[in-house]
Amino acid sequence: MKPYDRISIVGLLLGVGVILAGQLLEGGTIASLAQPTALLIVLGGTLGAVMLQSPLPVFRAGIKMAKWVFVPPAIASEEMLNRMTLWAHIARREGLLALEAQLSTLNESYYHEGLSLLVDGADPANLRDVLEVQIDTYEIQMKSAARIWEAAAGYSPTIGILGAVMGLIHVMENLTDPAKLGAGIAVAFVATIYGVGLANLVYLPIARKLYANIAQLVTLREMYLDGLVGIANGDNPHLIENRMRGHYKYD
Repeated sequence: MKPYDRISIVGLLLGVGVILAGQLLEGGTIASLAQPTALLIVLGGTLGAVMLQSPLPVFRAGIKMAKWVFVPPAIASEEMLNRMTLWAHIARREGLLALEAQLSTLNESYYHEGLSLLVDGADPANLRDVLEVQIDTYEIQMKSAARIWEAAAGYSPTIGILGAVMGLIHVMENLTDPAKLGAGIAVAFVATIYGVGLANLVYLPIARKLYANIAQLVTLREMYLDGLVGIANGDNPHLIENRMRGHYKYD
């Protein structure tokens, strides 16, 4: 089972909990913040806006990626380093063709293609060029998917204001009953709370956490690239190990 990102769980609970505690300390009630209509307007409006701006594959990828906030992808940096060091020793003893047997252990196309190019005797400079293009493309695609959460953070407060205005319109239509005005206005502004709260406590933090995870995945690919180029150049395995370790020395 993959480990949970405990700081994300604690952060979400802390952020929401402090706001609710403040509401209680001010003499309010939790029930006064529970307005299904306002929540429907904010969630539905934000979702519609994000869907309108996003191609379907990007939107789908961004939604699936949200699980990384609590269950981040495995970043097997040490495993990658050990594997590349082993490959460097094999290549020095038996030649690059001996690494062909390792192709069956690689599932992702990036890693498989990189080793294939190395085994085929690709020039180190060409090997780097090919894999750097793939890294850049991967990073762009991943960030595009994560950006839907950043977009949601931009739309949500405005949709919240829209919901508040709609609520005030409803209040104005009932000016003949002054007893209901105070409660009606309070309910109207709950939509603004939902819009701003979701943007700053949920959507924007999700986007930032996803960017951090993407940066780690890109770093892992850059480690792999450095390792392959080092093997292609015939560098000492210890040198390759030290150079790769520099990518994650702060992990």
